[in-house]
Amino acid sequence: MGAPFIHESAYVDAGAVVGDDTRIWHFCHVNAGAVIGERCSLGQNVVVMPRTRIGNNVKIQNNVSVYEGVELEDDVFCGPSMVFTNVINPRSHVSRKHEYRRTLVQRGASIGANATVVCGVTLGEFSFVGAGAVVSRDVKPYALVVGVPARQVGWVCRCGVSLPKAGTRDGGRETGDGSGEARLVCAACGAAYHLLDDNLSPEESA
Repeated sequence: MGAPFIHESAYVDAGAVVGDDTRIWHFCHVNAGAVIGERCSLGQNVVVMPRTRIGNNVKIQNNVSVYEGVELEDDVFCGPSMVFTNVINPRSHVSRKHEYRRTLVQRGASIGANATVVCGVTLGEFSFVGAGAVVSRDVKPYALVVGVPARQVGWVCRCGVSLPKAGTRDGGRETGDGSGEARLVCAACGAAYHLLDDNLSPEESA
């Protein structure tokens, strides 16, 4: 691995940690106390505030601010101009720095362009937030959520392709015993998942 690349117009404060092979592009500002992993990409005009943690292989597109209280695990994607918050009831004349709420974006999750993630929620691993959605509650692993407010409309494979609905011929299959159990198979990569009690998990390899 090589040293991180930091564009000449970007600012990385003393005390920030930036991992190998990470690329920080034009007009970014990484504050002291931020920790960024290896092989990340920060697009133009990205701000990373103090005491934030960003895992490995995270891609943050242009015009995103990662505020204190936000943690991004490995392989997270943040689309252009998506928004994090860290206070639920901000007022200009009231200091609420002691009231920051934690937002956790788990491994492999994707957040679409112009989406808003209201503080205090967890986005489950490999979940997918559609462009422009407003997320104000936890999102299950592998769930696809869209709209304002965001609501779940399906499930997504690790590869990013929507999974077929249970009971369809293109990969979904219900058990037929009324339990709500199903096996979903990705049409793109062939990965199989087990759906039980409205929770999805990868099928164990034989």
